[in-house]
Amino acid sequence: MIVPRRIHFAALLAILCATDGACALDAHSEAGIAKTFFGETSDSQRIELYTLTNNQGAKAKIMNYGATLTELHMPDRNGKLADVVLGFDRAAGYTSKSNPYFGATAGRVANRIAKGKFILDGKAYQLATNNNGNHLHGGYKGFSRVLWNADTRMTTEGPAIVLSYFSKDGDEGYPGNLNTTVTYTLTHDNELKIDMCAATDMPTVVNLANHTYWNLAGHDRGDVLSHTLMLNAQRYTPTDNTLIPTGELTDVHGTPFDFTTTKPIGQDMAALKGPEQKHTGGGYDVNFVLNGDAPGTLRPAAVLSEQTSGRIMELWTTEPGVQLYTGNWLSAVKGKNMAVYPRYGGVCLETQKFPDAINHPKFASVVLKPGETYHHLMVHRFRTARP
Repeated sequence: MIVPRRIHFAALLAILCATDGACALDAHSEAGIAKTFFGETSDSQRIELYTLTNNQGAKAKIMNYGATLTELHMPDRNGKLADVVLGFDRAAGYTSKSNPYFGATAGRVANRIAKGKFILDGKAYQLATNNNGNHLHGGYKGFSRVLWNADTRMTTEGPAIVLSYFSKDGDEGYPGNLNTTVTYTLTHDNELKIDMCAATDMPTVVNLANHTYWNLAGHDRGDVLSHTLMLNAQRYTPTDNTLIPTGELTDVHGTPFDFTTTKPIGQDMAALKGPEQKHTGGGYDVNFVLNGDAPGTLRPAAVLSEQTSGRIMELWTTEPGVQLYTGNWLSAVKGKNMAVYPRYGGVCLETQKFPDAINHPKFASVVLKPGETYHHLMVHRFRTARP
């Protein structure tokens, strides 16, 4: 049953690659890295913004607050650049409590832990419960609301920035001192690579994710319901009414969760039902189980496309799951360049280990021990379709 689905996804991906054209930009731009002042934290620490430019003219902007992707400019089928991620013009938008994790690095544990409780090596831990009685994206502060150290470098692939953060034992209730790095590389092939690593001095839990909201038409171009999506996943993890997984792995066939063949994101949204819809905001907010069992192997996760611009984003990852979130709680958010982001104004594809994995022994483990290295790679490959 599983093999035909894998072949089906790979075949569709091959067809897309064969019929789509490369971007029309000339390869005459000068690659480089620039740093500018972006604002301050509430305790007056400087927030810096780094601009990576590849030799195709594509640009990525990353700030050291939250190791956050704030802009990504990619060409359409005519070579015209547009910023395809939602965000704010000023640092104050990101430091605000109402920031919906635009472009952020979420951790130590992204997504949810039931009631903020878990037991590790016989010891019970209690984390912050900042989302409907559960722990979400690392707690009230988490990795998305701290300053990271930054180091830039030019690589053979393209410009890169390495952000590092030291999380002390007890931060947000987590055990162990944790050293974490997040490396963004904008390749000359118009790929955005995000490489996350971590090491600890005592057993802890780690599950980092990137929380970018994508709109391939341009960040200011309305909702994403007409974007088409294909997921390399024939199962998903159903949840209770607070979005905590039940522990089941359910086949997507015959359900609104079936993205094994390309379809518009909004096509089956009206058919979503169940107790979890109370807290999803009326859309998708669910983890999918990616096909392929080899842990740590880079595998295709998703293909997101937008017809008007012709932009296509392939997402590859080493993680076993991807959270599909359709911006259900966005509501007239004032973003970059005076844009107002509507409900469903962006789609998140958060590669990860499964939500609440620490409390589900059958899920891939999120436990990290001394001497081990946590490693999570995601690759966003951009190209364009012919008219």
